[in-house]
Amino acid sequence: MQDAVREKYGAIAKAVGKTGGCCGPTACGCGDPITSNLYSDAETQDLPSDAVAVSLGCGNPTALVQLEPGQTVLDLGSGGGIDVLLSARRVGPTGKVYGLDMTDEMLALARENQRKAGATNVEFLKGTIEAIPLPDNTVDVIISNCVINLSTDKDAVLREAFRVLRPGGRFAVSDVIVRGEMPADVRRSLELWVGCVAGALEENEYASKLRAAGFADVEVEAWRVYSVEDARAFLTESGLDVERLAPTVDGRVASAFIRGRKPAATSCCGPECCAA
Repeated sequence: MQDAVREKYGAIAKAVGKTGGCCGPTACGCGDPITSNLYSDAETQDLPSDAVAVSLGCGNPTALVQLEPGQTVLDLGSGGGIDVLLSARRVGPTGKVYGLDMTDEMLALARENQRKAGATNVEFLKGTIEAIPLPDNTVDVIISNCVINLSTDKDAVLREAFRVLRPGGRFAVSDVIVRGEMPADVRRSLELWVGCVAGALEENEYASKLRAAGFADVEVEAWRVYSVEDARAFLTESGLDVERLAPTVDGRVASAFIRGRKPAATSCCGPECCAA
């Protein structure tokens, strides 16, 4: 599965600039109901066009959380770098933004976009979101945009996110979720997995996994629920029977804002909070 994701998104990165400014081979498609209309013109007008062209998310995680000057931010699955560059503006020259991606072509594209944007407070790292190459307690905010659903070990992703966050740090991501059961044909489709649908967690399961990883103040807020017509759009390239399956997916797939917080360290050592 990881190889399939890497191959798909590598092809998208290589196609940027060769397909009329769009994103080439579809993943979470180009102009499809999942990836469309996520950023305002004011946010994107000063960004490199290639960073905007390859924005393949399902939300705008930089709008989920207040970023402050001097903070350290980590973007899980940073792709072409759009959310990294938007975050870099907000944390300013005293802050730092890391982008983590496993695909060489995406990393090369992101670093070129960083150069074009003149972002000196940005660093792109190669690695997987299941094994984040950063020390414990080093990040103030974790963002991600339609990437965690691509992992086959989401528990590992959330444990790693919790590990690298500082006490009091925040988890604020956009992701695809499902509501209720999904047809088995959809769950088994490799094309739909790399396209952000088949691997999506059920909304209550997502919240439970965050709490199991240690997060507090967990919220899963669906903000864009997909209709039967939307379902037809993202089922088209799957090779499945679109007309049969689209009605069964109607209203069961949504883009969501997902938030959590790593509890702050406590100095209390009384019997109510400390066994010693």
